[in-house]
Amino acid sequence: MSGLSETERAGCKNILKLMSKGDLLSLSDTVTNKMIVVENVTEAMEAILSFTLNAEELLRRKKVLRDLIFKYLATEGVAMPPNSEKHQLVKRTLELWSSGKANETRLGEEETRQRPPTETASDSTNMKAEVGFDPLVLGQQFCQWFFQLLNSQNLSLGQQPQDWGPQHFWPDVKLHLLSRAGSEQIEEFLGAELVSLRLLALTREERLLLSPNLEPHGLRALASPHGLVLVAVAGTIHRDEACLGVFEQIFGLIRSPLENNSWKIKFVNLKIRGQDALGGTEMAAPALSYNSTELQLLCS
Repeated sequence: MSGLSETERAGCKNILKLMSKGDLLSLSDTVTNKMIVVENVTEAMEAILSFTLNAEELLRRKKVLRDLIFKYLATEGVAMPPNSEKHQLVKRTLELWSSGKANETRLGEEETRQRPPTETASDSTNMKAEVGFDPLVLGQQFCQWFFQLLNSQNLSLGQQPQDWGPQHFWPDVKLHLLSRAGSEQIEEFLGAELVSLRLLALTREERLLLSPNLEPHGLRALASPHGLVLVAVAGTIHRDEACLGVFEQIFGLIRSPLENNSWKIKFVNLKIRGQDALGGTEMAAPALSYNSTELQLLCS
């Protein structure tokens, strides 16, 4: 789909590498018209390059700042007057690429050489927290913690129940629970106390064991610019030796500044489908049926 030559692609990639994570993700949304949800910087770059029709269009985009193009040309050994305007820099970059003289790998190597392993990105100290933040890693860690904690309340497993309770939720947390096992049931709960008790009942009273699928097709995570992180996970539900069905769960997480910035749960959407509602489909490792757009809508 991309209309970029190899040289243009390599050059554009080197310019994108100079961008902050926030700008990259935002540019990816603009270029792909939000049709593709990206999980990290690498995916954002790939999406931008794939959906860009020509190099000039990309260079002229607002997020591709004049300074980035200036810096890129400097690393290519092209000296431009410091007061050059953006359109002049764009023109010079396109000339460089069409002449085929761009050093396609130089920038990547330079960056690796100059940057000590612990640095995140050159000259962007204010971005450190941002650059190091990967919603998918948070999603995996959160799911491991959450399901271990919830499953430990199931007494038939013979584990020591861990510290479950309303303290892990925001006071106005919402739970939307949809279960299909024979008939369809929808339950809604509001408030940390009720939500934590209803989820607790799944494992303690109903003796269920929720086993999340943390492989790529079973887990997605997405961060909104306002600090809400969505974690969607699919998995299987068991009781004793039997597999009873599958579940899909979406968590909305927000940091609590009053509690060491720890993540707390703002909302939970849980869909449970019993074996009979599945019509005998494969149970091995359920995949998420939520698509990127549905997750985006929850973020907005």
